[in-house]
Amino acid sequence: MNIMQMMKQAQTLQKKLKDTQDELAKTEVTGEAAGGAVVVTCDGQGKFKSIKLKAEALDPDHPESVDPEVVEMVEDVVTTAILQASMKATKLMEDKMKSVTGGINIPGLF
Repeated sequence: MNIMQMMKQAQTLQKKLKDTQDELAKTEVTGEAAGGAVVVTCDGQGKFKSIKLKAEALDPDHPESVDPEVVEMVEDVVTTAILQASMKATKLMEDKMKSVTGGINIPGLF
């Protein structure tokens, strides 16, 4: 195999990796707990997108007494905390990987 064939295969693989990453970013995956009272949505890359709570998640014995605004506020603060932790973890991973790769950007690695 000559160098031109290898470069062409590398370009093809790089495009397939990017296409797959794009597809995964557009895909939604959900997880449920407490019989559907808590639903978390992530993209296909595992990045958190949202959380939805039913009143039963906050007060299983008296869900009717839970103010819908409280449910929304809890969803918002949990979303903020998860997004902050996720951003910090991504930054940490990028910094660690840059130290390993000497700052070279390797597509698909991060």
